[in-house]
Amino acid sequence: MKKRVITLFTALLLGVAYVGYAQESRNLQYFRSAGKPGVNVFETPKEDTIAFEHINVRVGGDFAIQFQALNQQNNGDSLADLGSNFNLPTANLDIDVQLHDGVRMHLRTYLSARHHQEAWVKGGYIQMDKLDFIRTGFLNGLMNIATIKIGLDEFNYGDAHFRRTDNARAIYNPFVGNYIMDAFSTEVFGEVTLQHNGWLSVVGLTNGKLNQNVVINQNSDNQPSFYGKLGYDDYVSDELRVRLTGSWYINQGTTTGTYLYGGDRGGGRYYKVMQTVSGAGSDFEGRFNPAFKAISAFQINPFVKYQGLEFFGIYEVASNADDQGGGFFTQLAGELLYRFGPDEQLYAGGRYNTVSGEMLEGSPVMNIQRLSLGAGWFLTENILAKFEYVTQTYDGAGWQNTKYAGGKFDGLVIEAVVGF
Repeated sequence: MKKRVITLFTALLLGVAYVGYAQESRNLQYFRSAGKPGVNVFETPKEDTIAFEHINVRVGGDFAIQFQALNQQNNGDSLADLGSNFNLPTANLDIDVQLHDGVRMHLRTYLSARHHQEAWVKGGYIQMDKLDFIRTGFLNGLMNIATIKIGLDEFNYGDAHFRRTDNARAIYNPFVGNYIMDAFSTEVFGEVTLQHNGWLSVVGLTNGKLNQNVVINQNSDNQPSFYGKLGYDDYVSDELRVRLTGSWYINQGTTTGTYLYGGDRGGGRYYKVMQTVSGAGSDFEGRFNPAFKAISAFQINPFVKYQGLEFFGIYEVASNADDQGGGFFTQLAGELLYRFGPDEQLYAGGRYNTVSGEMLEGSPVMNIQRLSLGAGWFLTENILAKFEYVTQTYDGAGWQNTKYAGGKFDGLVIEAVVGF
């Protein structure tokens, strides 16, 4: 028995050593790098620069913790008093496997999240940049520009999801918070991306479900979601990069359209904001989900980077079907950063984000404004420290007789991030 335990332990050590060797000595194909090298990467690149030798397993992860010092208020003086303290840390576990030449698997597990303290699988997908497993050179001309993704994970609507914090993966986000209308959901999906000479297009389909269920009377009107993207992304000169994309998302099912801005089960980034003294509130406060039952949305994203100066923007409109009462919301956001230092390891900047609209056609207007001022320091390519001042306000007649009437929170948040 003792020998068996020693043998098993030795095999485990050898396995860990092999995985570590595989990670350090070989890169994955068509992969967005973890840490600072992945900043400002959107769709995975199509450069075929890494030769496939054998199955390669990469084990990575993320860790994030914040020190939060926020205050809040509303007209009814019904919000809880917030103290200054550390939040519960969040953590991710990533497994990426190069299964074949041009075929890669991704799996992410939330080890700890604000909304779910226990470990659970966020999702995963298979990505195919070559079809040589069918026959060597099969559809080479097409696959030189095409990427196919199939799985249950986040899908490629808009560009903001490439810069957002995904539970503990906060290293790509220059600020602590995500956007107010946070377009992110995990659904069963399939999508095809084409990239050629800077031009890109995406066509995709999801089954419209966040939580998968085969019971008919619990999803009686389930409808698929259709989405896509068109854009251009290239270097105009050695120092100037320009990207402009437009995305759309359509779902006409009255039990499935609510997920586009409410599909992140990790929870909001500012803890306990807008929670009342009695405890009323959710883990998703601070952001806004219009929860339209039959939703149509489009998002336009400009991105410009000249030397160290960087701008990213959002113009987004989400609307409800007329037979569901109408209603629409418009989101605007502008983010201006300056990255500096020998390797641009330091940055400072601001983000302004507004959401305005009406829940039903002709109903009172609801407004939310947020201003974030922040700075960050990449201590290494895989360690980031952030500092942010944030202020968010709620106004408009649509908030009357709710806890959001005259609502406001503001203060400082410091975040430490590891991503590898």
